[in-house]
Amino acid sequence: MNYIVKQYSKFLFVSALSFSLISLSHAQKAYPEKSIKMVVPYVAGGAADITARLIAQSMTESMGQSVIVENRPGANGVIGTELVAKMPADGYNLLFTASGPLVVNPVMPKKLNYDPVKDFIPISAAITYQYAVVVVSASPLQSVGEIVNLAKQKPKEVSYGSTGIGGGGHLAGELLALTAGVEMTHVPYKGAAPALADLLGGHLTFTFEPLVTAVPLIKAGKLRPFAVSSATRSKAIPNVPTLNELGYKGFNISQFQGLLAPAGTDPLIIKRLHEEVVKALKVPSTVKRLVDDGGNEIIASSPTEFANQIQSELKMYSKLIQAAHIQSE
Repeated sequence: MNYIVKQYSKFLFVSALSFSLISLSHAQKAYPEKSIKMVVPYVAGGAADITARLIAQSMTESMGQSVIVENRPGANGVIGTELVAKMPADGYNLLFTASGPLVVNPVMPKKLNYDPVKDFIPISAAITYQYAVVVVSASPLQSVGEIVNLAKQKPKEVSYGSTGIGGGGHLAGELLALTAGVEMTHVPYKGAAPALADLLGGHLTFTFEPLVTAVPLIKAGKLRPFAVSSATRSKAIPNVPTLNELGYKGFNISQFQGLLAPAGTDPLIIKRLHEEVVKALKVPSTVKRLVDDGGNEIIASSPTEFANQIQSELKMYSKLIQAAHIQSE
């Protein structure tokens, strides 16, 4: 009798497990049943927007539902990020962002209405990218050294633009000023595109420009690069030295771009979205645009790896912001 009971219990357990697996599999296959919104907290045409649209296009084709990119710029990504933090955690509201809203803004003095760790579930860091110190082709300046010397002589005349206070370009500029022992004027914008427009228009001395937007303009002869911000040279412009090579020791500023969902999103949906991002980043045309032409490095990290990266960089940028005495807008 005991044997029969045990066998029957085993049968019930196996049946229940099989039913659960079938149900989970069905739920995963059923998603998505409608369009997915991917919010980019920056203006159209910037580095994050370019990557987001490449991934969204691939996901649309792969998932059979439209993945619509929606730009919600402002306050260095805070506005769009806060918006997604309050959206339903149903898998149809996603955030594609650069580093700033996740690892810089939270360690600035200003209080935010979101927590980068508690309010979001990381899906995947898609790419990491560096910046190039660039000037417009008509600039009389010929090197980073000349920019620094001009800043020593006329500090108020040397200006650089960025996507906003605490943006990657701003942090790179502050680190350069700290390392070189000079003062420069930072001009914040609402996105990379307007900052680039003012640089091309001759209204800024230089910028730390993301390579994804800088490289095409460098190849077109509209911008001249003096250095890159990361520890190693870029494959896209291998003849351009790093700032570390030029004597600015320890200089290493790079940023990531990645996809997240509001906290509470179904783990199966997170898994599916991660798989789709990894797949999208293997598309040859996307690799060419992001890596070969843009100088980015594809990461396609796991949700756990992305979460660990966020925690690590929160600590790193906290130290830089304190050393540079950076204040919120």
